[in-house]
Amino acid sequence: MLTILKKILSKLTFRSTHHDDEYAGCINDLINHEEVKSLENYVQHKNITRLHHSISVSYHSFKVCKFFGWDHLSAARGGLLHDFYLYGWEDEDRPSKRMHGFLHPKIALENATKHFQLNKREKDIIRKHMWPMTISLPKCKEAWVVVAVDKYCAIMELFNVQTKVTDDEFLARVDG
Repeated sequence: MLTILKKILSKLTFRSTHHDDEYAGCINDLINHEEVKSLENYVQHKNITRLHHSISVSYHSFKVCKFFGWDHLSAARGGLLHDFYLYGWEDEDRPSKRMHGFLHPKIALENATKHFQLNKREKDIIRKHMWPMTISLPKCKEAWVVVAVDKYCAIMELFNVQTKVTDDEFLARVDG
């Protein structure tokens, strides 16, 4: 699955102004929310913040779903909020020390629904992004894309392979 995803991602152009503007427009309300911005304060993988990890997952999922003609807007929004939990996973006072991988999708969904209107696909994406740890299978193909892209980005980040979106002009447009 990761090999197929890597081949698809390698064929996509990440500097397409049209796609960047469409992407920025669909997540604008999310990325400008103070609690979403606060994800910049948490380390996700090595030197990658949770916000940049979430933007990478969101943007890559947007591109894959757009490529296949699927609901790329829900993939982008669900992908951005998939790790919307407001604690460091290594913190001593986190909800559960041993069960973080199992529990944080539910916490992220609770936070997301508290602050934003989400459709069924976005909820499925957030709740199931840790499959198979979530046990329940994702119900929509966009959620499957986010599951794969999240794992791909995490592996690349852990091995210091560049996956995060680094174009300063693009990030400035997305950050509002």
